[in-house]
Amino acid sequence: MTGCIGVVVVEDHELLADGLCCLIEHDLGWRVLARIVNGLDVYRACVVHRPTLMMLDLGLPGMDGVDVIRQCAQRWPDLRIVVNSASNDSERARQALEAGAAAYVLKSSARATLIHASYQVIRGERFVDPAVFGGIHDPAGARHVPRPCAFEMPERLLTLRERQVLKLVAEGQRNRDIAQLLSISVKTVETHRLNMMRKLDAHNVADIVNWAHRLRMML
Repeated sequence: MTGCIGVVVVEDHELLADGLCCLIEHDLGWRVLARIVNGLDVYRACVVHRPTLMMLDLGLPGMDGVDVIRQCAQRWPDLRIVVNSASNDSERARQALEAGAAAYVLKSSARATLIHASYQVIRGERFVDPAVFGGIHDPAGARHVPRPCAFEMPERLLTLRERQVLKLVAEGQRNRDIAQLLSISVKTVETHRLNMMRKLDAHNVADIVNWAHRLRMML
């Protein structure tokens, strides 16, 4: 059965993507269906390839990794999502797990850890790298750790599209470029941008960039 498992790899660093593909095909014996480098392309790739598992980094260009997880998990509840991240930030890991990821593995961990996590999620279980959450292995238990108050979590006020616009503006994209990337009109981009800035009390691009860093959307 495991030989039939198809995987989409989402990683914008070619060397790391090569390593993941090697692990998937040679260590796990599964099949790599697609390699994606931009967060905006992930949803379409899943529509085309219908993978069983997705392995992705969070620090993606185009669309934040947590938003990619949320979007795909809502559309395909049975999709197993394994995060392979350089960040051991427990809040960032929590965001990914609550968005729908089944596993969170650090890039600094041993190869065997990622292999173990992949098998775990295919069995319908969850896995969190022991180095995250102070050694707590169970993501369900980790969710009981007290969260910051709602005032400190402004991303909860933003729609998915507003978060996409926020990240792209912070990356230096102009409104017409954002419109093309998201396949929407410039006027719609302007509306999302104004709504996003109002919710965050952001007055200029510098404020938007600061918010993108605070929300951990930027590397």
